[in-house]
Amino acid sequence: MIKETLELELQEGKKKTAKPMMWISMVSMTMMFAGLTSAYVISSNREDWISFELPQAFFLSSLFIVLSSITLHFSKVAIRKSNRNLATLLLLATLVFGLGFVFEQFQGFEALKSMGLYFTGPESAVSSSMLLVIVFAHVIHVAVGVICLFVIIYNHFKLRYTANNMLGLELGAIFWHFVDLLWIGLFCFFYFNT
Repeated sequence: MIKETLELELQEGKKKTAKPMMWISMVSMTMMFAGLTSAYVISSNREDWISFELPQAFFLSSLFIVLSSITLHFSKVAIRKSNRNLATLLLLATLVFGLGFVFEQFQGFEALKSMGLYFTGPESAVSSSMLLVIVFAHVIHVAVGVICLFVIIYNHFKLRYTANNMLGLELGAIFWHFVDLLWIGLFCFFYFNT
């Protein structure tokens, strides 16, 4: 009886602290990207700065990540309504859109290279190198997000999420939506500042 009580208290403690900790980590990540974009703006005043247009792949990747957030949101709604089949379909669609985002990001880098914009080496430009640093930092966050999606899908198939127990799904969704909003912010930043 004591063990069960302690376990319940531990679960309640996790529920109370998990989301605030997630929000705190997202604030620190936002500050990191604010610093990187500030460096980009300051560097754009250099004489050797090269302006360029964003490749179409970045537009398509933006669409994919927005769609992935929409499907993830509706998967949570489906789980709350105990519609496991729809939740499964939406979670798998979220993963496909997320992987599509990653694929299009790499296509965008290839397009930049074909424009003669290299990230390192003697032919590199400060503008393309700064773009790489910022987008690569975002891709790392997306990779963590994709791992979260795999964990969410695994737990979904193990029947761990119910209308009353969705903490893991909610935390993963918060992070994924953050990654989505972060990319849209970065995309708009680059669209108006390249």
